Amino acid sequence: MPRHLLCNTLKWAGVRMRSPATTRLGIKAPLFPNWSAAIITAMLIALSGAIGGAAHAEDANISNRRNAERTSFTNDEIKDGFFKIAFGAELQLGRRLARIRKFDEPVRVFVFDQADPKRRVEIAAVIDDIRARVDHLDVAMTDDIQAANLVVVLVRQRDLNRTISSVYGRDKAKQILRSLDHPQCLSGFGKDRHYRIRHAEVILPVDASDFTFYDCAYEELLQALGPINDDSSVPWTMFNDDVQMGFFDVYDQYLLNILYDPRIRPGMTKEEVGKLLPEILPTVREWIANTNAVRGANASGSSSAGLGARCNCPPGVQGDPVTLE
Repeated sequence: MPRHLLCNTLKWAGVRMRSPATTRLGIKAPLFPNWSAAIITAMLIALSGAIGGAAHAEDANISNRRNAERTSFTNDEIKDGFFKIAFGAELQLGRRLARIRKFDEPVRVFVFDQADPKRRVEIAAVIDDIRARVDHLDVAMTDDIQAANLVVVLVRQRDLNRTISSVYGRDKAKQILRSLDHPQCLSGFGKDRHYRIRHAEVILPVDASDFTFYDCAYEELLQALGPINDDSSVPWTMFNDDVQMGFFDVYDQYLLNILYDPRIRPGMTKEEVGKLLPEILPTVREWIANTNAVRGANASGSSSAGLGARCNCPPGVQGDPVTLE
């Protein structure tokens, strides 16, 4: 690791550790109490070796899934999913508090991309896609780790468990791995006492199949923004271990646009959110209809339309969200 980058990382770590925040994990995710030092360790693991890069051939399976997805939902279906995904946590190590958790400041994403194949470009494309589809969310890539409040660590699959241990500590890592049954990717965030997310982390396997990578990338990056729960009773969301997408589906666009509507504030209860939804949903519906219509028209003439359209489509990509208090 270049000495100046290590120094910057340590300096940034000190800033974060001066006022530790409650951390929530999502697995395809978890949460990091000693986050900065753990990120350094994860980067060193990634640097310890590399595998040959693989060519990425586009596959029609993701496009077929996109074409077959359900895009029309009732208000009750949207509300039900929002309450289940935005307020819960699949694995929570600590007190259970049903409150809204979200960023209330610009989100800047830094990527440690030291393993092969290189995937920073793909992460940047996913971030661009999320920014274009979620109103009122200021999210962008940064090359300055000191400016970042969301860090993505890209590692090899064989180093994933070792990275989890370095990030969460051996005891918590054992609990996570035991409870979540071999997660393929992870995400987590730390919040302050006002339920504002102050930092978030995502761990992704760079040498997984393209479908697994995109499925993990979208789910973990979105969960790091606040909707940390997985729920098998909501069949239309990617936040369900039985559902794999590989792209930002319409149903989850509803969930994220509700969450980042300015009227939804960190710390709100279900009752408070429920009172606002009747006035928020029409605005969200209009945004999603217009955004998808415009992007669909722009992509119609492109052979690479739609992020994540490369796929080997293995069955049962698995990930689970975790909350650590």
